Amino acid sequence: MSNTAINTAQNVNIEYEFAGVGKRMLAFLLDLVIFAIYLITMSLTIYRAVGLFDDNNTLGIQELSMLPIFCYSLLMHLIFNGRTVGKFIMGIKVVREDGSPARLSDYLVRWIFRLVDIVIFFGTVGVVSILFSEKKQRLGDLAAKTIVINTKKSTKISHTILEDLDPNYQTQFQNAYLLTDADVNEIKDIYRLAGESRDYMTLRELRIKVESLLNINSDLRDGVFIRTVLKDYTYLTQGR
Repeated sequence: MSNTAINTAQNVNIEYEFAGVGKRMLAFLLDLVIFAIYLITMSLTIYRAVGLFDDNNTLGIQELSMLPIFCYSLLMHLIFNGRTVGKFIMGIKVVREDGSPARLSDYLVRWIFRLVDIVIFFGTVGVVSILFSEKKQRLGDLAAKTIVINTKKSTKISHTILEDLDPNYQTQFQNAYLLTDADVNEIKDIYRLAGESRDYMTLRELRIKVESLLNINSDLRDGVFIRTVLKDYTYLTQGR
């Protein structure tokens, strides 16, 4: 599986895997299941409930009911930060080539190119492009300068580090509150990824960056230090 190194706002490189064609096809098939459930539900409930199976009304109503399917990919990626239901289940998401979140214009370009990648040629162009492009990109990705990467669920940190803080918890780093929500989310992600891959060098770099941000020094081990900062931040800002 091909990888890409992305430099974060904390100036720490994180290595991500490009999502392969298999995962992307499965995600697409899962989205098709969503479409099928929607259409079956529409045909068995709303159409019959309002008596719209008359020949004079059927065509227009069917066209209108296809609008959510037509806009599904664009809206889901925009609302759920680079994911559709299928992508979420498969653990993949769309980001820009530099690792930053994709923008509306990026999603719009990808959506328009679906006509060539998927619709007109029944997915052949998209599959071939993913297989032979360096960054596993379909034409829409190449045009929008986006990539699709493998991700992990980010709930692990909150479940193992930040939940059930003792009301009498004593903070060690009082200025942890200076971190922004974006800083903390990124620190969580880097910490998790470094731990999963046993990348102690990245963990060390993260620790140095956090110490620099907060202007502190500590004798705690790298992992303990990061967990303590996250706990302190949560405790100091939980009422904010």
